[in-house]
Amino acid sequence: MTRKVTIALDVMGGDRGPQTVIPAALAILERDDSVGFTLVGLPDALEQARRESNDAYGNRLQFIPATEVVAMNELPADALRRKKDSSMRVVIEQVKSGAADACVSAGNTGALMATARYVLKMLPGIDRPAIISAVPTLTGPSFMLDLGANVGCTAEQLLQFAIMGSVVAEDILDIEQATIGLLNIGQEDIKGNEVVREAGELLSRSDLNYIGFVEGDAIFSGRANVVVSDGFVGNVALKTMEGVASLIAVYLRQEFSSSSFRKLQGIVASPALGALRSRLDARRYNGASLVGLNGVVIKSHGGADKLAFEHAINVAIVEARKGVPVQIGKLIEDQAPECIRA
Repeated sequence: MTRKVTIALDVMGGDRGPQTVIPAALAILERDDSVGFTLVGLPDALEQARRESNDAYGNRLQFIPATEVVAMNELPADALRRKKDSSMRVVIEQVKSGAADACVSAGNTGALMATARYVLKMLPGIDRPAIISAVPTLTGPSFMLDLGANVGCTAEQLLQFAIMGSVVAEDILDIEQATIGLLNIGQEDIKGNEVVREAGELLSRSDLNYIGFVEGDAIFSGRANVVVSDGFVGNVALKTMEGVASLIAVYLRQEFSSSSFRKLQGIVASPALGALRSRLDARRYNGASLVGLNGVVIKSHGGADKLAFEHAINVAIVEARKGVPVQIGKLIEDQAPECIRA
């Protein structure tokens, strides 16, 4: 029997706010009766949600008003100190109290991370939370972390990231043991800085399925289900991927509109181009997990549309049902002593 879960949604987060969150929530309620939502937002937005839902979902759709909204450009420290009744803060509090099994916000990433860490606290044995998200590869989705939460890391923290990433990948991909790769400038043991080389040694001694160093071009091979790096390198790699995908899309549009003959070719190739667009559609990979926290917190892209936000919600549902924080805590305990930090 499918476990019923309740997900708290920050209605005000992101560029589109209620225009994205409400339709995405209603679409999932319509097709999955094992999911309930708690919508948190300003009263006007909640009234809009009530109208659109037509009271059709009973206690599966709850509403909690908030009086404040965290702006996308707001400093995390300011949001944490001054916005204690923000929609973002309230959804996290719902997870802390146990009223919700997970929460999703498309709001300010720094503020979400700072607030979640303050409210939920860290799991024992984890120094810092990390951001993990799926990326497309030749064999299906793989996962990368950290994607920007930690600019500099120790070798022990990179090992912790690998442990957390393995849990997420195994749960989302439904596989037995995720392969782990450490992002580096070469595959040889002598390559990379001291921190990366030391992390490689720790991973080699762990019980994880570590396959060694991977270079940037191997991210898309799918050889590693999880690619580990510090947040600086990971974020640069992610933004580079997004830029290349946009470049390819622009080039294709230019080439297939350069002449009447090319336009005709574009019409003939449209099924293949549509399939390519779908495989590279960033919306299908939306939903980054803030792992290492004592609760499930999912960050949606700020510019997410309905489809993208649905994907972020689905990540929250899977992690809530699988109990990702509990699994991470257990795996941390089971690993070698050098991965445990006081």
